[in-house]
Amino acid sequence: WYHDNLTRHAAEALLLSNGQDGSYLLRKSNEREDLYSLSVRGKDSVKHFHVEHTGTSFKFGFNEFSSLRELVMHFANQPLIGSETGTLIVLKHPYPREVEEPSIYESVRVHTAMQTGRTESDLVPNAPSLGTKEGYLIKQGKIVKNWKTRWFTLHRNELKYFKDQTATEPIRALDLTECSAVQFDYSQERVNCFCLVFPLRTYYLCAKTGIEADEWIKILRWKL
Repeated sequence: WYHDNLTRHAAEALLLSNGQDGSYLLRKSNEREDLYSLSVRGKDSVKHFHVEHTGTSFKFGFNEFSSLRELVMHFANQPLIGSETGTLIVLKHPYPREVEEPSIYESVRVHTAMQTGRTESDLVPNAPSLGTKEGYLIKQGKIVKNWKTRWFTLHRNELKYFKDQTATEPIRALDLTECSAVQFDYSQERVNCFCLVFPLRTYYLCAKTGIEADEWIKILRWKL
């Protein structure tokens, strides 16, 4: 469960896509040579904790352990405090290094095959970036709270929406580096809805099916 060169965002993508409540992994921190990061999934979020290697022991907050195994055994019985909000997270399931990639990769490839009419084997050699996605979603208006179908495209950290699939100019392009959260939403009188939270506005979107909404949420969260 030690992942040497795993980034913070990649750790979150792995734990949210393939892990479960209590899944955890250890990785090298990018901040200092003597620091490790313990990434733990709690429900629908991932918390990161610094672990300092002193050379002879591992320091975690006010606690000190002779080995990483001792640290894990200790916190398996005593919940971690996830944040100032008081979220409790328990180390339950080590996330092994040799695992399949997040399931969102496969769903994006299949989606592309369905859209173009070609088979998966045809697409693999010339497949687009695995971090892309496109499709129709129903979007709530900003001022008049009506719902309209729009064509959405996701590429790198930019989510664009168009009047329809034939339009060449987007109505708006959203910079996902400014987005703080993507989650299912149950406040609207519609099903399969989710929202994107930005500093000045929250965007409410609905997919045709729950599976499609889940795919969008997974890949959008992976971008954050």
